[in-house]
Amino acid sequence: METKPSLKKPSVHVVIPAFKVAEHIQAVIDGIGPEVERVWVVDDACPDRSGEVAEKGSKDPRLEVVRNPTNLGVGGATRAGMQRALDEGADVIVKIDGDGQMDPSRICELVNPLLLDHADYSKGNRFFSPASLRTMPPIRILGNAVLSFWSKISSGYWSVNDPTNGYVAISSFMAKSVDLEKLNNRYFFESDLLYRLRLSNARILDIPMDAIYGEEKSNLRIWKVLVTFPFLHLRNTLARIFYQYYLREWSIASLELPLGFGLVVSGGFLGISSYASAVASNQGVTAGQISVSSLMIILGVQLLLSFVAYDIASEPRKGKS
Repeated sequence: METKPSLKKPSVHVVIPAFKVAEHIQAVIDGIGPEVERVWVVDDACPDRSGEVAEKGSKDPRLEVVRNPTNLGVGGATRAGMQRALDEGADVIVKIDGDGQMDPSRICELVNPLLLDHADYSKGNRFFSPASLRTMPPIRILGNAVLSFWSKISSGYWSVNDPTNGYVAISSFMAKSVDLEKLNNRYFFESDLLYRLRLSNARILDIPMDAIYGEEKSNLRIWKVLVTFPFLHLRNTLARIFYQYYLREWSIASLELPLGFGLVVSGGFLGISSYASAVASNQGVTAGQISVSSLMIILGVQLLLSFVAYDIASEPRKGKS
């Protein structure tokens, strides 16, 4: 009797970037369920030897430690782990931090939408409900709100919140599409990944979840974010708009943006120059000059708002979780 071939069980790999998380990483590994096939701990030249701690403290046969010879940052460590997972045939890669702020028991919630082809990338969202914010420090709430707005503009994922949340899952196909080597090595990694996912038209799904805050200390420095993130978001915004609206394809939005920007700038310049000329000649600004300048600015703003509306509507659609 001929037997039907069985379907291959999806291979789920977990990547844990490890830097100064020696006190927490063992509990994170112990919390990873049987749905995961391999666990990659990436010791990012950690002075506390987090990788060695994980190796000695865990008897989990799925565990393997990857050691970076030099510190690359959380993005570089995650990239190294993701590449190893891809090389070993992973179908889905989950990235979870080693500091205990993410609940490993929720891995299935991230993975299932990808296996059901409802999304190409899923991520945690700590801002889904007010109740989930009770344990979050106020400075983090404010900082993440600002970062979310920047990320919406640079990535084009207007419905995606909490962009710096590092609890994510990505399909192997999409991980190969984004070119891992180009991703930012440091804390801009998650935001940079969203931008590159948009270039590949990836479907992204937010998964509501609470953050766990204990006595762990973050390695992120606020001043570094304030200095580096605005420039990086501006760079990605310009690159995405050029690629999406002028290189890959043209649409009505491709005309609305330059026309709108040109009218706002020209109208503003006309208004300022008319006022300066009137002051220099001791005469008043004419009603015609005011009307033309105002009309140009109003029309320009309308065109820019129309471009934003088009950009929001063009976000890749996702299925249900």
